[in-house]
Amino acid sequence: MEIIEFVETLRLDGALLADAAEEAGPDARIPACPEWQMRDLVTHVGRIHRWATDYVTKGIQEAGRPPAAPELADKELPGWLRDGHHRLVIALDSAPQDLEAWTFLPAPTPLAFWARRQAHETSVHRADAQQALGASLTPLPSAFAADGIDELLSFHAGDRSRLRTATPRTVRVRATDSVAAEWTVHLSEAPPRAERRAAGAADGDAGADCTIEGRAEELYLALWNRLPWDTLTVTGDTALSGLWQEHGGI
Repeated sequence: MEIIEFVETLRLDGALLADAAEEAGPDARIPACPEWQMRDLVTHVGRIHRWATDYVTKGIQEAGRPPAAPELADKELPGWLRDGHHRLVIALDSAPQDLEAWTFLPAPTPLAFWARRQAHETSVHRADAQQALGASLTPLPSAFAADGIDELLSFHAGDRSRLRTATPRTVRVRATDSVAAEWTVHLSEAPPRAERRAAGAADGDAGADCTIEGRAEELYLALWNRLPWDTLTVTGDTALSGLWQEHGGI
């Protein structure tokens, strides 16, 4: 996907998140994060958006923590969220292509990294806000959802991933809709290693101990623990899908 596509998704989902947060109210519970109420979700996203904006506008070269949230009344939180989101969209839209800044996942450029990361951060939390409201989830494009699976698997390639098995095992994740993509995830005592390819390659499910299938959006949200796994089709060793549900959180 192109940077402009990530920025547009960020723009749309940020607005939807703020609308859902305002309608649901600050006390609404977040289903995927039971310890959070809506005010916690809004505060988290507002801080992250401002943190990312600093990297994009200031070209910060080292890791740092998101800024503290100001002391705000509940009624002020949606406006504060919208302001930070607007500033991030403008920062990404106007940043130079040769931006130099710290990143923490592989990406073609720092600008591509921050646009992608903030688009997915915002989309997942937009789903949180809509679920807390009890509203239908706004659909995501299949290509964006598939990219989000790529990014999630990049997170799991790091040392903090708890997706580990004492005996090497293989999980196949397959999108069944128009995006036509699948991932082979190799599990062991080391961090997971994933390979993406076009769906229907010659070796089929050869070597896969478990296959998890669904539309790209369903896979994306379920792997992020935002949808129940009964939306997916699991074949083979279901203990591996159970492992993912229990230890796949980021």
